[in-house]
Amino acid sequence: MRGLLSEAAAWELDPQVAIRREPFGALAYHYGTRRLTFLRAPELVALVEALGKFDSIDDALAASTIAEERWPSFRKALVDLAATGVLRVR
Repeated sequence: MRGLLSEAAAWELDPQVAIRREPFGALAYHYGTRRLTFLRAPELVALVEALGKFDSIDDALAASTIAEERWPSFRKALVDLAATGVLRVR
């Protein structure tokens, strides 16, 4: 279900998406949809790139340097990225 982010599911960066790091975060370009998405925080970029190594979003967040009180905003960003096809269920 695109757009519905299950925290229990394993997620990853869609293989059709290229990430180009920038000082503000990164640009994510989806070659299938030709959509360009801005990732506006370096921590979000690192989280998105690491998602495929973990069995859940919570595991990825726990392994990150992101403070726990900021997790809800990062979960929202991941939901938005899943809705645009940047992320997919592994």
